[in-house]
Amino acid sequence: MHAIATLKPDSRFVAHVAPSPNHDERTGVAAPDILLLHYTGMRDMQSALDRLLSREARVSSHYLVCEDGAMLQLVAEADRAWHAGASFWERGNDINSRSIGIEIVNPGHEFGYRDFPEAQIAAVIELTQDIVARWSIRPDRVLGHSDVAPSRKDDPGERFPWRRLAEAGVGLWVPPAPIDAGPVLGPGDLGDEVAAMQQAFAAYGYGIAPTGVYDTLTAQVVIAFQRHFRTERVDGRADLSTIHTLHALLAAKQAIAAEDKAPTRKP
Repeated sequence: MHAIATLKPDSRFVAHVAPSPNHDERTGVAAPDILLLHYTGMRDMQSALDRLLSREARVSSHYLVCEDGAMLQLVAEADRAWHAGASFWERGNDINSRSIGIEIVNPGHEFGYRDFPEAQIAAVIELTQDIVARWSIRPDRVLGHSDVAPSRKDDPGERFPWRRLAEAGVGLWVPPAPIDAGPVLGPGDLGDEVAAMQQAFAAYGYGIAPTGVYDTLTAQVVIAFQRHFRTERVDGRADLSTIHTLHALLAAKQAIAAEDKAPTRKP
């Protein structure tokens, strides 16, 4: 564990530190391969910072981005911050060891969810561009807390501008398929179509098994997906727009994986 008194910014864009005692060593990974974004979900910045620095709270993140664009580093990137909680992505559940976590100040759904200010998003883009470049984090591994913990978390939520980040080279995005009339899968539905949809979500990375039962977890995964990738309607029902957007993302993810595996050509 790093001595908190020696904490220095890992990013050249971060000028200030506020060392949190809540961290330990990463386990089972050579380097973080996920960038995980949160909102603070508290009434104000100071309340959030106090909690992230409280030894008793036992939570932290690597960074905190304020609404005015100010950025603080709380935990060294080499260490495991305690931000993901019980979570899962792509066959792994120690997301804290696998990720760098950024808390973005916003009251969240409980205290008056609102749009993220321009200065804040500009800072988030600057910081995340730096992190994914230095750690070679793939676009499909830039995630929200609700993606890895859909039964517990809503953040950073449907107001977060994922498309803007992707246009800046951070994260994966496809244009959402239009919402049209057509078949809809929803809670209580059973059968092969439900199982195929669940399998597609699992292939993208979500923690769900192809049971063929549209249960509570399935609805929660659909909501998390819609909050990230199809924000026009967030209702937990798998309409054609949701399913077509999911398959477009799977194709984009597979293309990224194939490119990573392709041999490098010598000049």
